[in-house]
Amino acid sequence: MGRRQISKIILIETILVGVISLVVGIVIGIFASQFMSILISKLFEADMSEFTFVFSKNACIKTCFYFAIMYVAVAIFNTITISRYKLINLLTALKKNETVKIKNPFLCVIIFIIASAILGYAYWKVTGGIQTMDTAEKMLPVILMGIVSTILIFWSLSGFILYVIRSMKKVYLKDTNMFVLRQINNKINTMVVSISVICLMLFMTISILSSSLSLRNTMQKDLNEMTPVDINLYKTANLPEKTINANGKEITYTKEEREDSKITIQETLKNVGMDSNILKDVVEIAIYVSPNLTMEKFFGESIDTVKAQFSMLAYDTPEMIVKISDYNKIANLYGIKQYDLKENEYIMLCDFDNMAEIRNQALEKENVLTIAGKQYKSKYTQCQEGFIIMSTSHTNSGIILVPDNCPLTDEEKERTLLAANYNVTTKEEKENMESMFSNRNASSFIQKLQEQGITIDGMSKISIVESSVGLATIITFIAIYLGIIFLIASSAILALKQLTESSDNRQRYIILRKIGCDEKMINRALFRQIGIFFALPLILAIIHSIFGIQFVLSMMVGLARSEDLLPSIVTTVCVIGAIYGAYFLATYLGSKNIIREE
Repeated sequence: MGRRQISKIILIETILVGVISLVVGIVIGIFASQFMSILISKLFEADMSEFTFVFSKNACIKTCFYFAIMYVAVAIFNTITISRYKLINLLTALKKNETVKIKNPFLCVIIFIIASAILGYAYWKVTGGIQTMDTAEKMLPVILMGIVSTILIFWSLSGFILYVIRSMKKVYLKDTNMFVLRQINNKINTMVVSISVICLMLFMTISILSSSLSLRNTMQKDLNEMTPVDINLYKTANLPEKTINANGKEITYTKEEREDSKITIQETLKNVGMDSNILKDVVEIAIYVSPNLTMEKFFGESIDTVKAQFSMLAYDTPEMIVKISDYNKIANLYGIKQYDLKENEYIMLCDFDNMAEIRNQALEKENVLTIAGKQYKSKYTQCQEGFIIMSTSHTNSGIILVPDNCPLTDEEKERTLLAANYNVTTKEEKENMESMFSNRNASSFIQKLQEQGITIDGMSKISIVESSVGLATIITFIAIYLGIIFLIASSAILALKQLTESSDNRQRYIILRKIGCDEKMINRALFRQIGIFFALPLILAIIHSIFGIQFVLSMMVGLARSEDLLPSIVTTVCVIGAIYGAYFLATYLGSKNIIREE
């Protein structure tokens, strides 16, 4: 048989396998994608009433196109490779071992130490979080260090581990350990790169799954905590005749707008004809700002240290001030902690973790503030948790609570805030009530406000939940999809590699039987060999992930918290254990059948 005929056989075989794989994969993928959509929607309790079966023609065409490109490349390389060999070489290929070059163990130890040091430095850099890794230019060198050090660690391990175990005669000569180690070392030249790539893919899987599920847990928990009522309404108080906006443009306010800014939100609603029975549990408070109390004044003597660490903050922003009785009213409605103050005390509320850490630097120094011409000292040396405006997460960066007798004037009132519940009970009734406050529906209430030139901003629980669920669902869907794809790909590569090796090494297991090894010893040797190949990349990937997850959480500050990480890690372990473990078990059983004596 000539080389052209051999290449033709290989080409036809490759095309047939590719077509079958593509057809089966597309069919499974079509239905699996619907399952993924339902799974993610259930995770975020999204409305599934309008869910329909979707088939993307464009996605199917692109899948076939890219799969064809990869398979054509594989077919070409196979044809070129096979054309270089004679038939006799192919028939006797199983009897030839790969030429194994024994590496210098001392060089391997030195390389291992250097690689570990590089990896340790990369870990140290990423644990600094967003403060030290805030641009792509800073991240790229650390990523490259991680990739290179991973390859060097596996390369060096392959050299000195065998040398070390060979020196331990009791271990090396026990049972079939010598055979197992030689088998592992037999294809070491090609497996170093493969294991490194698989390790990095597993690292991506663990980090992506853990972080995305932690994001989901945090956002779900925060939504429940941060949306305690149905609606928040707020409007600017004491509007001037003219002002300059953030873009430097002059804005002129009408007489109606200026007059309305001096009354409460409840009075405004009454003036436009809204029924007072529409809302219940109504609480309205005033929010003050003092032009002499900015964030820079709050930090006092600590300002230089803080600016050196966080130069991006707007330190000239006036601090938000609320009287203690007003806050306790809204805290009682929200069901959160209430506070009390003496005449010369204040409390800093801040539940945004990074900002709280910054503010605590000033509070620990018994920070004294001058508010409306009177001095106040902090009751606590740390920020306290609390908020007044609903949001998707803990984003309150600072509210100063002062005693009721603080001499704040109406001119210092910056805006008014109303919190309330809809005076209905069912979900459908609340959704109907929502339409009254939604600009999208142009309700009569909104139209009357617009006609009179009055602006009332606000947010509702329903709109917050809908927007949050949409964002979180997209992020989590992509993360889970990528995580599972990386996991399956890395598991499949390992499995195919080991099944191929088992087929190639079948003759060696026959020799083991001839020299007296029973089936139990042979199966145990096979199990250890496959187990080591599956365990090596996973162990280093787990170590990578410990630091990688910390970095991801620091990047998602305010969206995901470390205390919500444990359930995510447990879920990730279960997913990896199920898929990775299933591939390991299938590989072992498949290899066991391959080497079984006929």
